[in-house]
Amino acid sequence: MPLHSVLDRRWVEASYFRDAYRAPLRDKRATLPDIFLGIFAHMPWWMKSVLIVRNLVATWCRLDAPSAAEVLHVRAKDSYRVGEKIGLWPIFHLDENELVVGRNNKHLDFRLSLVKLIEGENASIVVSTVCSVHNLYGKIYLFFIVPFHERGVQRLITNALAPGRI
Repeated sequence: MPLHSVLDRRWVEASYFRDAYRAPLRDKRATLPDIFLGIFAHMPWWMKSVLIVRNLVATWCRLDAPSAAEVLHVRAKDSYRVGEKIGLWPIFHLDENELVVGRNNKHLDFRLSLVKLIEGENASIVVSTVCSVHNLYGKIYLFFIVPFHERGVQRLITNALAPGRI
């Protein structure tokens, strides 16, 4: 996790799960919404299918989850603000250096942070996930999801790098 993230350091350190992946950026002028969509708006069909099933189960459990239509048809907008959705998730923070999206549910809260790092002529993006669980259901959920999450995020970043979307 980048030290200058807006995520509360104590919350991150106390979290039940956290990870971070860093990748080079092709264009250091790219906006965080463009980078986010370059990574997360291009999910393979199998990943969309898994998300739709997961969201159906979450909805059945009375948790807030995106609809199948939102998973299948990510819509890009010209601009974004805190409180709006980008892709599948509500925006908690947005400035020129960091975008934080996430969701709060009764079993767990999660945040996905994208931090843009500029070092001279080089730029990179750090994609971090932080999950805080509230009960046993949150722990059980993460037990099953974390292996898919880790491989999935890495795959999405790799797939965004190859065609130059990020």
